[in-house]
Amino acid sequence: MSVLVTYFSVGGNTRKVAVEAAKALSADTFEIKPVKPYTEADINWVNPFARCNREKLGKKDVPVRGEVKDFDSYNTVLIGFPIWYGTAPGIVNTFCKAYDWKDKKVYIFATSGGSGMGKTTEKLAPYLIGADIAGEQLISSYDVLEKWISGLRH
Repeated sequence: MSVLVTYFSVGGNTRKVAVEAAKALSADTFEIKPVKPYTEADINWVNPFARCNREKLGKKDVPVRGEVKDFDSYNTVLIGFPIWYGTAPGIVNTFCKAYDWKDKKVYIFATSGGSGMGKTTEKLAPYLIGADIAGEQLISSYDVLEKWISGLRH
């Protein structure tokens, strides 16, 4: 099984989860980074004019820096991100649109400061055409991560 763990992280929480998952699964990693990095002001969701709010309301693509080399060689892909407004951040949608997901098994994981997964997977699915979305998991602790990864190995 050739596994790739992709992730978007601003504060570092999702990065920690992704790195641990990749280690446990002997997977490669790819960090989804915006061409223009986010600042603290950009992700201040209580400010209606903050970048994260403008991106969400505008439903525009957020350019991604770099690309996954040999994406076709992976048959399993984990996609991780923080929950923003009950769904994946726009940059994750942009990333997903750039690849062919046909015949890939996809697992979605998220970190959150308080909300659940909600309809996150359902909202991300249109960007994963052809994928077998095999599961989703909100990672709220190391124990949850460990149990989830253990289940992926079987």
